[in-house]
Amino acid sequence: MKKTVILLFFILTCAAAKVWSQSNHNDKIWFSTPASASIKDNTNGWKSDPEWLKALPVGNGFLGAMVFGDVNQERIQLNEKSLWSGSQQDSDNPEAAKYIPEIRNLLFKGKYKEAAELTNKTQICKGKGSGQGNGATVPFGCYQTLGDLRLDFGKKSTFKNYYRELDLNTGIALTSYEQDGIKYKREVFSSFPDRALVIRLTADKPNSLSFSLSLDRPERFKTLAENDRLVMSGILNNGKNGDGMHYKTYATPQLNGGTIKVNGHALKISRATSVTIILTAATNYRLHYPDYTNANFESELNAVTKNAKAKNYDLLRKRHVADFSSFMKRSALQLNNSTNNLPTNELMARNVQTQNESALYGLYYQFGRYLLLSSSRNGSLPANLQGIWANQIQTPWNGDYHTDINVQMNYWPAEVTNLSECHDQLVNLVSSLLEPGKRTAKIQYQMNGWVLHPITNVWGYTSPGEHPSWGMHIGGGGWICQHLWEHYAFTKDKNYLVKVFPILKEASKFYLDWLVKDPKTGKLISGPSPSPENSFQAPDGAKVQISMGPTHDQEVIYELFNNTLNAAAILKNTDTGFLKKISDAKQNLARPKIGSDGRLMEWAEEFKELEVQHRHLSHLYALYPGNEITTDKTPQLAEAVKKSLEMRGDAGVGWTYAWKIALWARLNDGNRAFKILNAQLRPTADTDTKYDQGGGSYYNLFDACPPFQIDGNFGVIAGMAEMLMQSHEDFISLLPALPAAWKDGSIKGLVARGGFDVDMKWQNGQLQSATVLSKKGGLCTIGYQGKKVTLQTKAGQHYQIGATDFK
Repeated sequence: MKKTVILLFFILTCAAAKVWSQSNHNDKIWFSTPASASIKDNTNGWKSDPEWLKALPVGNGFLGAMVFGDVNQERIQLNEKSLWSGSQQDSDNPEAAKYIPEIRNLLFKGKYKEAAELTNKTQICKGKGSGQGNGATVPFGCYQTLGDLRLDFGKKSTFKNYYRELDLNTGIALTSYEQDGIKYKREVFSSFPDRALVIRLTADKPNSLSFSLSLDRPERFKTLAENDRLVMSGILNNGKNGDGMHYKTYATPQLNGGTIKVNGHALKISRATSVTIILTAATNYRLHYPDYTNANFESELNAVTKNAKAKNYDLLRKRHVADFSSFMKRSALQLNNSTNNLPTNELMARNVQTQNESALYGLYYQFGRYLLLSSSRNGSLPANLQGIWANQIQTPWNGDYHTDINVQMNYWPAEVTNLSECHDQLVNLVSSLLEPGKRTAKIQYQMNGWVLHPITNVWGYTSPGEHPSWGMHIGGGGWICQHLWEHYAFTKDKNYLVKVFPILKEASKFYLDWLVKDPKTGKLISGPSPSPENSFQAPDGAKVQISMGPTHDQEVIYELFNNTLNAAAILKNTDTGFLKKISDAKQNLARPKIGSDGRLMEWAEEFKELEVQHRHLSHLYALYPGNEITTDKTPQLAEAVKKSLEMRGDAGVGWTYAWKIALWARLNDGNRAFKILNAQLRPTADTDTKYDQGGGSYYNLFDACPPFQIDGNFGVIAGMAEMLMQSHEDFISLLPALPAAWKDGSIKGLVARGGFDVDMKWQNGQLQSATVLSKKGGLCTIGYQGKKVTLQTKAGQHYQIGATDFK
C-alpha cells in the first residue's frame, strides 16, 4: 500500500510538473540551442547575419537589444532609438509647381507618355532625397546600430542542458546552461522605468564568473575603459561632409565577489559570483522642429545612469516586470486548449505540416504585441521599419518611416490589441511634421495646408522622393491622418482631439487646393499621382505610374474630409466657411468604381495592368484599414473588392500577407485569412529583397518581408484581431471571421471603438459568452451572426452577454 501511494504521488508530481512546464511556455519563445555570436555582420549591405535572426529582442522604446545566448562568446547587439545619421535638408523643389497644370492637361488629353516624361523631370525632390533607400551618407540619413556589448568567457568546453527563452509577459530574455559542472544563468531586460538595459549573470557556485567585457561599433566610435566602466561615444555622418548626431553609451558592471580591472579598451572580470551590467545610452537628438538637438543630453544620461546604478538588481527587475507585464497581460489569445511544448523553431516547422498548431497563433499574437510595446513607449520615437532592432550601418530602406503602408501598418494593432499608449509616439511624430509639411506644400506646390509624401525620417523630411513612380504618393498625409482620428475613435479623449484637430484641418486645406475638376465628369479628383508603386499601360502604349484620380487617393481624401468634419462637430468648431468647403468637396469627390470585370478599379480608367498580382493593395483601402466599404452597407463594392483580391492572389511579401489577412477578415472569410496566416508563419531564412514572392517568418518569429521588416508582425496580429472582432461600423461584431480551425478558444482584452474592452469565449465555433467593459459609458450595440443587442452602459461597468441574448 505504501509503495502504491509513493508511486501515485510520483506520477501525480510528474504530471503536475509537465503541466506546469507546458503552461509556463505558452507566452514564451524558446529554444534549446544558442544563436552564434561569433559571426560578424555585413554592415554595409542589406543581408542580415542569419544568427542575428535567431537572437531574441528586448526593448523599452529607447534602448533595444538582440540577445544571442552564446555560451562562450555572448553578444548583445544594441540600438538606441534616435541614433540616425543625416540631418535636416532643403529638399523642397520650388520649380515643381509651375508644371502641375501642364501635366494635368496632358493626362486629361490622354498623352500619358508626354505627361510621364514631364512628371519624371519636374515632380521630384531637390537634392539627394532618401539616397534611393541607401541614405546612410546623404542628408536623409539612416537608422543605425548602436553597436555590440561583448562578453568573452575564454572557454571552448562543451555544455549541456542549454535553454533560452523570451518571456513575452515579463520582457526578460533568459539563457541557462551547465558547463564544467557549474550551472549558469543570464537574464537580460530593457527597463522603461529606469531607462536602462540590464544584464544579470549568476552561477550556482561561488567565484565562477570570469570574462572580458567590451563595447564596439562598425564605425565612428571610441571606447574607453575607466572607473570600472566602459564608455563608448562618437559622432555620426550628417550627410554634408560634417558632424551629425552625437551619442554616448555607458556599460557599468556591478560585482558580487571577484575583481574587475582595466584591460586596454575592455574590462576583465575575474572570479565573481554574480554580475549585473547596467547599460545606458543617449544621443543629442530631440523631436522638436526646427531644432533637433539637445545640448543637455550628456548630463541627462549621467542622471539616468546614476539613478539606475543606485538600485539593486532585484528592485530593477521588479520595477521592470511590474511595468511591462501591466501592458502585456491586458490581452491574450488561447486556441483549442493548446500548450506551447515545443521549441519555437520546431513549432513553426510542425505547423508547415499540420497547418494548425494552435499554440503558434496565440504565441505570434502576443509576440506582435510584445514588439510594439518594446519599440514604442512614452517619449520615444515611433516604431520604424525594424521597430527598434537594426544590426547594420546601412539599414534596409534606411530603417525610416514609409507612409504608403508601412508605418501605418506598424500601428494597426495599437488600439484594438490594447496598447493605445503606444499610438502616442506615432501621433507625436506626425505632429512634428506639421510645420515642415506646410513648408513643402507652399514651396513644392504653392498651396496651403500640410502635405506628406511616402517617406519621412527623424529630421522632418516631407518632400517627394527621387522618382515620381513611388515618390509622388500624395496620399501619405491623408493616410497617416487616419491614425490621428482612430486614436480618438477608440479612446473618446476630447482633449487629445483638440491637440490633433489642427493637423486634420491643415491636411484638408492642402487637398482642397490640390483637387481639380475632371473635365469629363465634373467630379473632384487628385493628380498627378500614382497608385503606390504600381504601373499600368496607358492607351497610348506608355508604361506609366502617374494618372488623374487613382482610387487610393480618392478614398483617403474622402475619409480625411469625413474625419475632419466629425472632429469639428465634436469640438463644436465654428469655422463654418471652411467646414462648408470640406463638406462640398467631399460630396463632389469621384468615388470608387467597379470595372467591367466586376473588380474594384485601381485607377479612374480601366487601364491594362502590367502586374496583376502586384504587392500593393492601395485601392482596397476603403475596406481596410478604412471603413467606407463594408459587406453590410456597400455589398456591391465589397464584392468588387473580393474579386480584386482573388485576382491579386495570395502571394506577396510579409506586409502584403498582413493586409490580405485583414481584408479577408473584413469580408468575413476567416478560412481564407487563416490560409494566408499560415503562409506568413512558414519558416524562412531568405534575406534577399523580394517584391512579390516573399513572406514567411524568421527563426525568432521576426517578419521576413524579406529582408526583415517589422510591419508584417504588426499587420498580421491586427488582421487576427479583425478575424475575432470588428468595430468599424456602428456596432461591435463578435467572431465575424472565425476560421474553422479555431474551433474552441478565448480572447481577452480586445478593444472596440467607443472605448469598450471585450473578452470572449467560444466552443465548437459558437460564441459561449462575452464580457464588455465600458470605459466611457454610452450606447453599445453588439452583433453576432446577423443579430444585435444594444446596451446602455455606464463607465467602469462590466456587461455579460451570451449567445442566447442574440434573438
